Amino acid sequence: MFTIEHDFDATVITLVDEGSPNLEEDVIIQAFSECVVIEQFDPRRDEMSKIVMSMSQLRDLAAALNLPEGVYRLKQRGD
Repeated sequence: MFTIEHDFDATVITLVDEGSPNLEEDVIIQAFSECVVIEQFDPRRDEMSKIVMSMSQLRDLAAALNLPEGVYRLKQRGD
């Protein structure tokens, strides 16, 4: 399950784990115009873990999900 909220400066997506006996903590994704912030609570450390990705890294991740293993470089628009 997931939710989508549009805030003033970001779109916030929350991914809720459901359906398995070993549920993970919610994942919160904040999409800003210049970067994406991914957060998840780590109960072992009792704190939020945060990853900040550039829009270029996010495009690479989206492409990588559908490719076999290897080394890739995506072409920039206009190349």
